[in-house]
Amino acid sequence: MIKAIIFDFDGTIIDTETAWYNAFHEAYKEHGVELTLEQYSGCIGTSLHAFNPYEYLITDLKLPIDKQAFRESVHLQHSELMQREEVRSGILDYLNSAQATGLKIGLASSSNRAWIDKYLEQLDIAHYFECIRTADDVAKVKPDPELYKQALAGLGVEAIEAMAIEDSPNGARAASSAGMSCIIVPNTITKSLAFDKADRCYHAESLAHIDFHEMVSGAL
Repeated sequence: MIKAIIFDFDGTIIDTETAWYNAFHEAYKEHGVELTLEQYSGCIGTSLHAFNPYEYLITDLKLPIDKQAFRESVHLQHSELMQREEVRSGILDYLNSAQATGLKIGLASSSNRAWIDKYLEQLDIAHYFECIRTADDVAKVKPDPELYKQALAGLGVEAIEAMAIEDSPNGARAASSAGMSCIIVPNTITKSLAFDKADRCYHAESLAHIDFHEMVSGAL
């Protein structure tokens, strides 16, 4: 029996990731560089250590670019794209159902707390979450399992009693490494990425395609 549900944020609750990729893709094109999804996938759902899209043109390709101006341009484009985004399909139904049935609700994100709070307030969903763990709380973000381990501890449940909701390979690896079952609902960008064939991971187009009560009872 599932007692808690822990959500990833970026790309899972709201699709910030497609907007980021499109914003960087356009910015790179302006400098004559094609940013492939394969290359960009190195920073999806994790830190920028494997691939830093803000610095690659400068550090690796040695292009004479003002880093601050480039960052501001990308952020402006991302903000404009995000004005069209809403909470992903099935998310609010799951949040409401979890709250109504007494499930504990957590959030585990590789983004920083200020970023998360901004969108939780904008979407008016902060009140659903009993425990929030972000990059500010751990030494290593996903695919390291520490974010999920801290969220589990904060909710007071064991890994086998919780379900993670993820959209990216790095997030799914983190949940699996923490010993959790995981529902993977990839977005426009992450659906083209390669996911591990991990145990206890269920794939769906969105949460709207997975019956909440079957998830809770373990009937998936």
